[in-house]
Amino acid sequence: MSLTRRTLLKTTAAAATTTALSAPFVHGAYAAGTLTLGFWDHWVPGANDVLTKICNEWAAKEKVEVKIDYITSQGNKLNLTYAAEAMARSGHDMLTFLTWDAPAQADNLEPMDDVMAALIPVVGKVSESVEAVGKQKGHWVGVPAPVGSPTLPSVGRIDLFKQHVGIDLVKMYPAGAPPDKELADKWTWDTFLIAAEKCHKAGFPFGLPLGVTNDSVNWVDPVFRSHGAALVDKDGNITVKSDATRFVLEWFKKLVPLLPKDTFAWDDSSNNKALISGQSAYIMNPPSAWAVAVRDNPKVAEQCWHFPSPRGPKGRFDAAVPFFWGTWKFSQNKSAAKSLMTHLCQPASVERTVAASKGYDIPPFAKLRDFKTWAEEGPPKGGIYNYPPRGDVEMTIAYSPAPAKIANQIYVQATATKMIAQVAQQGKTIDQAIAWAESELEGFSRS
Repeated sequence: MSLTRRTLLKTTAAAATTTALSAPFVHGAYAAGTLTLGFWDHWVPGANDVLTKICNEWAAKEKVEVKIDYITSQGNKLNLTYAAEAMARSGHDMLTFLTWDAPAQADNLEPMDDVMAALIPVVGKVSESVEAVGKQKGHWVGVPAPVGSPTLPSVGRIDLFKQHVGIDLVKMYPAGAPPDKELADKWTWDTFLIAAEKCHKAGFPFGLPLGVTNDSVNWVDPVFRSHGAALVDKDGNITVKSDATRFVLEWFKKLVPLLPKDTFAWDDSSNNKALISGQSAYIMNPPSAWAVAVRDNPKVAEQCWHFPSPRGPKGRFDAAVPFFWGTWKFSQNKSAAKSLMTHLCQPASVERTVAASKGYDIPPFAKLRDFKTWAEEGPPKGGIYNYPPRGDVEMTIAYSPAPAKIANQIYVQATATKMIAQVAQQGKTIDQAIAWAESELEGFSRS
C-alpha cells in the first residue's frame, strides 16, 4: 500500500496533535528555491547513488530542485554540522540525525507528528524504545530513517556452533521461515554462557568487546534489559541498585574469563577482525563484518549466520542504532522536506535502499522487514535473513527509555561496561561498582 500526498493530507488533518500548516504536502505548495538535503554518508558502495536517484525521481515529479550533501559520521562531522547550523539558524532543510542527536536538538526541530501519524498505519509501528528517543515532550522530533539504521544481533559460525556447541544455527533460525520454536526458546543467556565456555575451550572465543566504544555499550544493553535491569527509569529515577543489576554483573563475572584477554581494550573493529580472521565463533554486529569476510576470507563468510540475541526473563532484544530524519524549525522548505521523508519511507523506496545497502539497513518500521534482499544475500544464501528483528525480537536503543540527556551520557560515558570492568577485571565488589554507578548517574541527572 502506498501513501499518497492525498492520504497524508487527510490523515494529517484528522490527527488531533497536528498543528496548522499551510497546505501541507500538496504539490506546488513548496517554498521557492532548492531543497537542501544532508544525508549520512553510507559505508556500502553504491548505497548513496540509489538514495540520490530516488530523491531526484521525486524531485522531478514534484518539480522541486534538490541538492544533496553526503556527510560522514567519521570525525564527528555530522555532529559539527548540527552545531553549526543550529547556531547559524540556517542550513539543510532535511538532515540525518544520529540516534541521540535528534532529542539533543529537540527545541530546534520541527515536530513530525503529522508525518508519523500518516506513516504508521501504512508501514507499521516502531518499537517502544525507538519511540522513546524519537518522541520528546510528547512530539516526534524526527522520522526514524530506513536508511543507515543497523542493529547488532548475533553472528555465529555455523560449523563451529554445530561442532563445539551442538547447536544447528540454520535449523534454529532458518532463512525464509519462522524459527524452530523449541530451539529458539532454548536460546537464552544461560545457553549463551554455556556456548561461550565450549567455544573458549575449543579455541574460538566469542569476540565481544567490553570497552568504551559503540559496539561495547550497545551489545551489553540487551543483557541488562532482558533481565529487567535498568540504570535509570523513564522518569529519571536512578534504579541501578537492584537485584536484577546484581544478577547481571554476576553473569558477566562468569562470561569475562571466557572472552579474549584484551577485550576491555577492544575498539569497534576488533570484533569484526576476530570473526573475519577465523579466530572467533561469535560476535554481535550488523552484516558489515560478514560483508568484509566475503571479500577477504570467503571460507569464513560462507559459515556466518545472523540470528537474534538470546532471550532473558523479560524478553529478547536486539540492540539498535537508528537514525532520524529531521528538519529545522527555521527551514524555509518544511513541507517539501516532510513530503520527501514520507516518500523515502514508502515500501517501494525502502526496498530499493535496503537492496542497495546489501541488507545492512534495518527500517525501524515493523512492516518494512520482509524484503527479498535479506533472504537472497549470501553466501551463504539467507545468512542475513534473520538480521531484521521479527517475531519476539524487539529493536531497542541502549539505555532508553531513560530521559534522553541521561541516557546519552550513560551511553557516551560507557557506564555499564565500566561497571562490568570493575567487578570482572579490577577486583571490586558488585556493591562497590553499583555505588560508583549511582554517583555517576547522579552527576548525569544534575548536568
